[in-house]
Formats: sequence, structure tokens, C-alpha cells
Amino acid sequence: MLKVIQSPAKYLQGPDASTLFGQYAKNLADSFFVIADDFVMKLAGEKVLNGLHSHDISCHAERFNGECSHVEINRLIAILKKHGCRGVVGIGGGKTLDTAKAIGYYQKLPVVVIPTIASTDAPTSALSVIYTEAGEFEEYLIYPKNPDMVVMDTAIIAKAPVRLLVAGMGDALSTWFEAKACYDARATSMAGGQSTVAALSLARLCYDTLLAEGEKARLAAQAGVVTDALERIVEANTYLSGIGFESSGLAGAHAIHNGFTILEECHHLYHGEKVAFGTLAQLVLQNSPMEEIETVLNFCQKVGLPVTLAEMGVKDDIDGKIMAVAKATCAEGETIHNMPFPVTPESVHAAILTADLLGQQWLAR
Repeated sequence: MLKVIQSPAKYLQGPDASTLFGQYAKNLADSFFVIADDFVMKLAGEKVLNGLHSHDISCHAERFNGECSHVEINRLIAILKKHGCRGVVGIGGGKTLDTAKAIGYYQKLPVVVIPTIASTDAPTSALSVIYTEAGEFEEYLIYPKNPDMVVMDTAIIAKAPVRLLVAGMGDALSTWFEAKACYDARATSMAGGQSTVAALSLARLCYDTLLAEGEKARLAAQAGVVTDALERIVEANTYLSGIGFESSGLAGAHAIHNGFTILEECHHLYHGEKVAFGTLAQLVLQNSPMEEIETVLNFCQKVGLPVTLAEMGVKDDIDGKIMAVAKATCAEGETIHNMPFPVTPESVHAAILTADLLGQQWLAR
């Protein structure tokens, strides 16, 4: 099998990047269709539109209605065609960015994504999650290429709720451990091949950056300011984690996250918060050294990620609920089967319960 690595064509990051990106966007198109929801358009729309206009790029801004559905994608495509735009810009959270990617794919146009938060590594990826109009999962759209440009404006991201940045660290925390598991198992990654040494190295750098800068970045976000630590964590959460997961693969932590989505009491949690606990459970599942487990426990406690079932909201009928989570985790096609050894619902059940006790013990020190 071939080894494959993929990434966005260009990644820009820094304070006011959403204003300064026009000098690069003009190489992609001379007119852009810009989408954002009402809140984000008020927050960042003017910066982005000014950034395009300052480089003689015309644009048409349109309101995103909030759901990444085929109905919404088709509605926006019709407006784009009416205005004759030659590129797409999405500003905001995951659903807006996924919609921009879908429009670009269907219309064969360049895509620029401008996240206003750093809560997941999805912006760099070559896929969108499509929902029904009612907000239920419908399908994954897998694209032949990644976005043409990802623009991370750290001045905007620093003002976002701190919990979102921390959730991004939780998502990024799993990258190294899942990448290594996939590498050892010679699993097929989201990029369609086996991991490269380069992708594995970026995944490791992601983990090392989290440990070195995570707590300092959280405090900077709490103050709403941009520091070197915050810059490094935004890069780790988005680019390092994004390339690491897409070009190396997902394994136990994300599958366990998916298992926890069946529990109603976990619906209030962000993606990265569930992934962080899934990472701890994966470490138990693969019998990692205690020193490594304690390093992860310490990191999670310092930045504010859950390490126990109680912190995640799971308090009653724990044994039965966790067995249901374990069965969902091990469903056919789940990434848990990328682990380099056979995994069963029973072994996942045991790992989650043990991870919970390790977390309780750590917090009680």
C-alpha cells in the first residue's frame, strides 16, 4: 500500500490574518462568495470583506442559515451562480466551514476557510459532515483535495470562549496516540494510504506542544490576548493535529468518543472533551506505562479537561451504560479496529472503567 500525506495548499496564522489574507486569495480568484452566520458576520465579516477589497477582489456576502445540509448547500450555490463568484470563503465554526467546502467541491471552485475558534482540527481536512434539515447526521462528504487556504486569525480566536480552545486541546491530545497506533497497525488513514514518517512526526510535535504550551495558552485565552503560547496551541489544535489525524489515522480515542455520543448526559460536552477521556481510555486499553498515563492526567487537570465519568456527567447505572458505550465503540467500521491488536466490547468496557478510577485517584491526591 502507498504511503500518503495530504494538507491544505496554504495555511496562514497570526493576529489579523483575516484582514491580511487577501494578498494570497487574489492568486485563487478575483471574486469570492463569502458565507457566515449572523453572529460571525458581525464579529469578523467586515475584516474579511475589507481584506478582500483592499486587494481589488470583489465579493458577495451571504447569510449561512446554520445547518450543513444539502438543502442549504444548494440554496447558497444558486446565489453564488447568480453573482458569478469564482471562489468561496467560509467564516465561523465547523458547519459553516463544511458548507463552504461542499459549495467549492460541487462548483469546482477554490475554497478559503476562516475559523473563528480553534476547537477541532476539522478546518484543514478534506471532508464535510452533512446533516439533514432537522440536524441529524446524514453522511460524510470526502473530497479529492483539502481546502486551498486555511486562515487562523489569532486576534479573533483569543476572544472566543476559553472552553472552546481547551476542547481543541482535548481533540489534539489524541492525535499522537492514535497516529502511533495506526502506524504500528499499518492501518489505512483518512488520506487513503499508510502514514508517512512526516505525518507521524507532526503528530508527535502536536503532543509535545500541548504539554509545553497548553496551560499558558489557556491563561492567555482567559485574558483574551495573543501570546506565543496561544499561537503555538492554535497551530497544534488546527494544523499539527489536522495533518496528524488525516494522514496517520484515527484509532481508539475517537471511537470511544463516538461511543459516548449515545449517552444523553454527554450531549452537553464538546467533541474534544469526550476525545480527551477517550485518549485516557485508549492508554489503558494499550497498557501504556503509568508515567505516560499520569502525564496525560496532569495535562487534562491543568487545562480543564475531564478525567472521570462523573466530570462527563455519567453518574448512574455506570456499568450498564459503559457496556453500551463499549458496544457502540466496537461497531463494524469504527476506528477502534485500527488499534494494532484485537479489541472487543469487553476490553473497551474494562479500559473505560479503569480510566475512570485512575482519574478519580488522580483528582483525590
